This record gives sequence, C-alpha cells and structure tokens, in this order.
Amino acid sequence: MSVDPQLVKKLREMSGAGVMDCKKALEEAGGDLEKAYTVLRKRGQAAAAKKAGRRATEGLIGSYVHPGSKIAVIVEVNCETDFVARNEEFQQLVHDLAMQICATDPRFVRKEDVSPEVLEREREILREQAAASGKPEAVLERIVEGKLEKFYEDNCLYEQHFIKDQTGNTTVAELINSKIAKFGENITVRRFARFKVGEGLAPALPEGAGA
Repeated sequence: MSVDPQLVKKLREMSGAGVMDCKKALEEAGGDLEKAYTVLRKRGQAAAAKKAGRRATEGLIGSYVHPGSKIAVIVEVNCETDFVARNEEFQQLVHDLAMQICATDPRFVRKEDVSPEVLEREREILREQAAASGKPEAVLERIVEGKLEKFYEDNCLYEQHFIKDQTGNTTVAELINSKIAKFGENITVRRFARFKVGEGLAPALPEGAGA
C-alpha cells in the first residue's frame, strides 16, 4: 500500500523512529497512526529485551542546568560503542534525559531499584490510606497495587511519561527502547544526580564551632 508521507512524518514525531521503520509500521497497521505507533513500541520493547544482557560500557555523561541556575542534573547514559556515543541523536537523548530528571525529580532509575524497605513502607502508607477510606477489605490490596503503579511512575525514571511527548503516550523506557531498536545497541541509564540550591546541605555549624 502507498503510505501518506504526512503520516510518516507524524509517526516519526510521535516515536522518534526512522523513516523506513515508520513506513513499515504504517503499512503493517493499514495506515492507522495509533496502531502503527503501537507496532513501533512493541518492536522497541522486543529489541531492548534481546539486547538487555549486552555490556554497555561506552556512552556519555550529560548535564543540564535549569534557567536561573537553581537546579542542575548530571546523568550517565551508556551504550556499546563510541560510534553511537558520538551520534547527535544519542547526544540529544542524553540531554533530554537530563531535562526529564530536572523536571520530574525521580528517586530511582528503574522499578527494580526501589529497595524492599522503601517499597514496604510505601505499601503500609497506602494500606492505611485505603483502609481509612472505608473501602471493603476484599478490594484494599487491589487499591494498594494500583497506587503503587502511580508511585513507580512518579519516582522511577523509566516509568515516567516523557515530558517532550505532548501526547503523554511515551514513557522514558519506551523512548530508550526506540533508540535501542534504531541503533542496534543496548542503551541504559546507569546513574544520575540532581542538585537544587539549598537542598541536601549539611546543617550550619553553631557560632564559634571549630574555632
């Protein structure tokens, strides 16, 4: 089938995928934009799963300082080769991830990074809130699990919605997966640090201390 170039352009803007990938997805979806986007997301997830075990020891350390210089972020994003690390699109990804962290202030990279202690404490809080609402005991655990998903979305970088996607359909994990599919390499966020003026500082010493 003949694919409308405008649809290809829209799909590229939505997904970040290459022209040929978008064209093939639209052909597979019979020209349906949303279905084609789903096709690309699934392909990205499949490609990421295949490459997840591969060593990614190259990459970049990116930074972002928010206007006003009150908040700054440093993030390390790894790939497999220096060739990909020097690619403009990979560099843009690193910059976008730094901006994401600045805007959303995640505490963890992935769901798996949430410690059992933090998770259990959050469960207890959510259980108490659900119980206080007067909901039947039989549905409390379901309510807690549903709210835990929101906790992950708020606190885990990979689970967050990508801020530059106006549709709100793309998570950070899906964004990264699309780049893995495009570059054919494992790409992963290793670590990040977010600094905000006045936060996380040691308490001031009492007057005369250390004299």
